[in-house]
Amino acid sequence: MRKLIVQQWVTVDNLAAEEDGGLGYVSGEPFSADVESAFKTRVMGLVDAVDTLVLGANTYAQSAGYWPYAAEQGEYGEKLNKLTKYVASSKLEKAPWGDFPAATVTRDPAATVRELKEQDGKDIWLWGSLTLMRSLLEAGLVDEVTLLVCPTTRGRGVPVFEARQDLRLIEAAGFDNGVVLLRYALEK
Repeated sequence: MRKLIVQQWVTVDNLAAEEDGGLGYVSGEPFSADVESAFKTRVMGLVDAVDTLVLGANTYAQSAGYWPYAAEQGEYGEKLNKLTKYVASSKLEKAPWGDFPAATVTRDPAATVRELKEQDGKDIWLWGSLTLMRSLLEAGLVDEVTLLVCPTTRGRGVPVFEARQDLRLIEAAGFDNGVVLLRYALEK
């Protein structure tokens, strides 16, 4: 059975978005040419382990105008753009992705994820999309959470978790850019 892996960029004080919803704190992006190779290799490993990307409508809206055209993102962008994509939305009718195949819009993301998990393939990646992440956590569909902890705090903003979650550490790794990767399995 395929796993649903959530990835969130966070601050040290557990915030996944700033008060305005922005991600200005994100550091150590894996796609620039001057990034430490160990960090880049580890983040590329996640992209290589999945074949499906699930996004909420807001994350889709923020991403679709950038990623399909982001040639400067190199191999990371190429792989991300080629993933099969699903967008959870009650309003969108279609979800184009530049010259790449469009994302499939789902009105029932929990049912879609259940179906995807039963199919053959690599793991499924939920990228950002806090509202969607929280609903899939509540539905018991999230298998792993990967936090990319940036070396900064904000004091106020949107926390990753709003409800109690029991997690089991699978991996912890620090990198020269100050980012710490924490990978957890959900206790079910």
